[in-house]
Amino acid sequence: MIDPKQYLQEWADRYKEDLTGDIMPFWLRHGWDQTHGGVYTCLNRDGSIMDTTKSVWFQGRFAFSCAFAYNNIEKNPQWLQAAKTTLDFIERCCFDNDGRMFFSVTADGRPLRKRRYVFSETFAAIAMAEYALATNDQSYAEKSFCLFKDIRRFLDTPGILEPKYESEVRLRGHSIVMILINVASRIRNVCPHPLLEEQISDSIRQLRHYFMHPEFEALLESVGPNGEFIDTNMTRTINPGHCIETSWFLMEEARIKQDRELLETALTILDWSWQWGWDEKYGGIINFRDCKNLPPQDYSQDMKFWWPQCEAIIANLYAYALTGDMKYLERHRQISDWTYVHFPDPLYGEWYGYLHRDGGVAQEAKGNLYKGPFHVPRMMVIAHTLCQDILSDNIKSLL
Repeated sequence: MIDPKQYLQEWADRYKEDLTGDIMPFWLRHGWDQTHGGVYTCLNRDGSIMDTTKSVWFQGRFAFSCAFAYNNIEKNPQWLQAAKTTLDFIERCCFDNDGRMFFSVTADGRPLRKRRYVFSETFAAIAMAEYALATNDQSYAEKSFCLFKDIRRFLDTPGILEPKYESEVRLRGHSIVMILINVASRIRNVCPHPLLEEQISDSIRQLRHYFMHPEFEALLESVGPNGEFIDTNMTRTINPGHCIETSWFLMEEARIKQDRELLETALTILDWSWQWGWDEKYGGIINFRDCKNLPPQDYSQDMKFWWPQCEAIIANLYAYALTGDMKYLERHRQISDWTYVHFPDPLYGEWYGYLHRDGGVAQEAKGNLYKGPFHVPRMMVIAHTLCQDILSDNIKSLL
């Protein structure tokens, strides 16, 4: 039987200790480039650099993580300096002449690759907003909002982003819908504007009307233009980690607006996604499922990646905070116990990223162009703050 107060205090202390004593020092020591600015993420188990290629979306993610930890954990000047030098690198090296951002650049900032997505832009925008919050520098708030408007323009103007498929293939994707909730909410903290509220409301509308499919009790990654289910391998895909992440984005918004109906939507998505994602045999959140229980197409479908576990930790803690329902605290215990046994590296620090279904380490690298300092530090900051808010009665149940 869990004693909530003792349990939450222990985890609050653990999150802060791990963030300040392990995760942030690892990346500042091994990844932070104090010569050119920015961060290297292609690191081996011991932190040694395997490739100096810089993931542009991780430049924003690293700057955000540093400023976010500074704002919510402790006023560590090194974190703020790392955020600033990374933002300087972003502005100096990561934008193309058309205003769009690159996907990857060299160590000194020369462009390597540009893709059709706008995720580099979304993470740069939240980094600028979080840095503005840390420094009260309104210029960064304005930059973040301008970048948000550019993102909207890129998405809404035909011809700017090359199509993913042939013209007759018409699909809606979940990823950009869900991420724009978080982007708009972060920018709103420093630059309130009706356009941000409009984006949040529209994303919530799309999630409810297009992506949530009660017939499968699932939130789907891809649907037709009007939300219709399309029966192909790709469009039957459920990504439990993404869906669980969406659920806590909605819970955060429900908390701000004291919106019980929105909380119910978030809890429905969380409950559906937990049922699809939790591995009853081995534990942990599995990568992909098929909504008809057919074999999933993706080759990594039964692996356990680091980031879905982080999202499940946040979401179940948020759900407990907003409902008081012990089932969510029990789920938090389940996912936390499994995650902390399998992902942290006791020898060199930080977390592994890629496990086999049974929890064995698939490869030992601490980072690449897709894994770096974001999901783990963000989880630790949010989870520590939530634990403290629950313990100090700064968060109230909406049910």
